[in-house]
Amino acid sequence: MRIRIVGAGAMGRGIAQWAATAGHTVELCDVRTEAVTAAVDFVGSMLERAVQKGRMSAGDRAAALERLVPLDDPWAPGPDVELVVEAVREDLGTKTEVFGRLERALPATAVFATNTSSLSVTRIAAALKDPTRLAGLHFFNPVPLMKIVEIVPGAATRPEIPPVLTALVESCGHRAVTVADTPGFLVNHAGRGLVTEALALLEEAVGEPADIDRIARDVLGLRMGPFELMDLTGLDVTAAVIDSIWQGFRYADRLRPSFLTPNRVTAGLHGRKTGHGWYAYGPEAAAPAPEPPVTGDADRAVFVHGTAGQDRDAAALRGALAGAGAVVETGDGPSADALVLVPVWGTTVAAAVAGHGLPAGRTFGVDPLPAAGRRRVLAVTPAADPAAARDARAVLARATEGDEPWAVSVVRDTAGSVAQRLLASIVSVAAGIAERSIAAPADIDLAVTAGLGYPVGPLAWGDRIGADRMLELHRALHRTTGDPRHRPSRWVTERAQLGLALTALGTSPADCTATAASSRDS
Repeated sequence: MRIRIVGAGAMGRGIAQWAATAGHTVELCDVRTEAVTAAVDFVGSMLERAVQKGRMSAGDRAAALERLVPLDDPWAPGPDVELVVEAVREDLGTKTEVFGRLERALPATAVFATNTSSLSVTRIAAALKDPTRLAGLHFFNPVPLMKIVEIVPGAATRPEIPPVLTALVESCGHRAVTVADTPGFLVNHAGRGLVTEALALLEEAVGEPADIDRIARDVLGLRMGPFELMDLTGLDVTAAVIDSIWQGFRYADRLRPSFLTPNRVTAGLHGRKTGHGWYAYGPEAAAPAPEPPVTGDADRAVFVHGTAGQDRDAAALRGALAGAGAVVETGDGPSADALVLVPVWGTTVAAAVAGHGLPAGRTFGVDPLPAAGRRRVLAVTPAADPAAARDARAVLARATEGDEPWAVSVVRDTAGSVAQRLLASIVSVAAGIAERSIAAPADIDLAVTAGLGYPVGPLAWGDRIGADRMLELHRALHRTTGDPRHRPSRWVTERAQLGLALTALGTSPADCTATAASSRDS
């Protein structure tokens, strides 16, 4: 296939490398000829690095570079061009002007694709004389390494175009997911579940960015915490995406932005690229503060209180503590000096204190989510005795495997604690994508694991917890906080009630009206 790529910046040169390496002839062009020269040199250096690492032969490198054709004029006639991929800046006027000029220069048979990450594909196509020829082809940076591409048909896109683009992408070694033309498409939309909830936790002073990041990594198993991720992406970019998706979905509560970001963006606290974001960077930056040492009495007696429906979590915590050599009391209530630990699921420690007459100064919450690493989370209320909290941290930090103690994060009491809220939001936002038919469940999980690096897709993650238990978590968060951002989604509610997996597409009305022959054919 002969492909013309318009725009020789980071995305354009990445797409060019990807396509040329896969055997396609690539015309690379830009309104700035020096950008094309730099892009060709960059691709050559990347391919040379691949040769040096044994990932490509010298002959394959030479052949790929031969297929990379620099063009001086983006609007040059191209009778053999079959596909155009636009990778210019994220501006509707610029993109529509580019496609208008390309429409006059190239044959009507050429398919047009925009690499937009945030603009409506339908709006871009609307400026064409033939809007049916254009679709979204959204790559992620760096293109050769991020092996996922979103195929986004606009409202007028011809139905035969998405399958053609899917076949092209997958023949070149990447995975393709088809996504409705909605704000943020799939990956950027799904990613809001993590960062918006992390910002909400910071707003509520539940923990500092470093606390929340440690819990996200060590309990949920994420490669990067949400604040580390925002610093890497750039808070200016993250905030703009959050705002545009929230506005695009008509101010949906689940996607609500934080009041924390505008001032930080204005102050230039964007992250790595400005030297300071949620963390400081550069040679002069102070090293991150280490976690405070464990100083409490690890031999103090503890009583594990199981709230309604949490008997299983309480039993598991008792077993873990006893196995670590802790003094675990049994019976109907704690002794006069015992610490009280409460496994919370979508609720608060304060509610347990009030509802069960527990001693406020020495009652603490423990997140029952199984840790991906060696970390537990202790929740303290404003009424907690600091000395008792130090002792509770020491008890939880007792070694359970070998001699190395568990790390224990101490956070402020909140409904569900940190990891549960992050996970609930990740699953809930993905469920909203599924119930709107923006993408199929399997595509949601595929795109999120490939595009965001989560250890498992959000719907499959919810299935690991259990649809009924996820529904219990969402309901408890909503009931405890009254915040509509935690309202259970229809997708989770139905599947929990019907005994279906969150990853199950389920039966649609169309399935029930199809003829027997068409059902067999499908």
